[in-house]
Amino acid sequence: MKPVVASSKSQAGLMFGLLLVAGLVAPFVAYPTFLMKLLCFALFASAFNLLLGFAGLLSFGHAAFFGGAAYVCAWLVKEAGWSPELGLVAGTLVGGGLGAIFGWVAIRRAGIYFAMITLALAQLVFFLALQLPFTGGEDGLQGVPRGKLFGLVDLSDNTAMYYFVFAVFFAGFALIYRTVHSPFGQVLKAIRENEPRAISLGYQVERYKLVAFVISAAMAGLAGSMKALVFQLASLTDVHWHMSGEVVLMTLLGGLGTILGPGVGAAVIVALENELADKVGSWVTVIMGSIFVICVLAFRRGIVGELKALRERIN
Repeated sequence: MKPVVASSKSQAGLMFGLLLVAGLVAPFVAYPTFLMKLLCFALFASAFNLLLGFAGLLSFGHAAFFGGAAYVCAWLVKEAGWSPELGLVAGTLVGGGLGAIFGWVAIRRAGIYFAMITLALAQLVFFLALQLPFTGGEDGLQGVPRGKLFGLVDLSDNTAMYYFVFAVFFAGFALIYRTVHSPFGQVLKAIRENEPRAISLGYQVERYKLVAFVISAAMAGLAGSMKALVFQLASLTDVHWHMSGEVVLMTLLGGLGTILGPGVGAAVIVALENELADKVGSWVTVIMGSIFVICVLAFRRGIVGELKALRERIN
């Protein structure tokens, strides 16, 4: 047992080491703004994967946490004069708070009923974002200042902003990894695999699901807040149901229930959107839909899942 644990720890250390090195050198080989968008969506997809991949709960309402937190962070930084780090904290708390409300309402249901309740609640948030006076309506909140980190580091510089975003992503990803590999995460997997058995063992299943929902929503809120600072904008796109569908696509494409899969899926989708937006226009949506269909039919375990299965067959 000890060698297995030691091997697992060494693999985790290697993964985080490579991730850290890649993050540090990335702005020297790619455009920082593109990388920041990728990191925001990678964290968003990882947060969603915690809920669907490890707890088995399909939410169609994650855009509410992502976009709701973006609006709150943008307003506090722009109108209230808060610093960027406090804006991120506030956005994360708002995401977690919305997650607690959504979870409390939806967690008693399962399957398609759970998914539809989260979608309906997310549409309420979209309506509020459209109608409330401080959100800017269809124009959104524009010109959000990036400010200075701790009053010292000017985040208007793209390189400085990138390293800040990477640090936040790294911390958020590490938290999700630790959650998955903790006793709490093992209980979530047990609930996903056989909920009646978990109940028979004495676990309060609804409480575990609710906590997982809140953590996932908080991390989604953190990702949305970062995106609002990076692009200096919070818009209706962030709270639209299309965003919920997009994060599902990222997670399934990369590999549901894997640690690195959602990040890989986010990288593929963001890169395709970046490359194809100017070339094919609105046909990007059709291409994304086609990719989703192909993934579901031919690569059901996603990119990372299929690679892991191939490695196991070789070994």
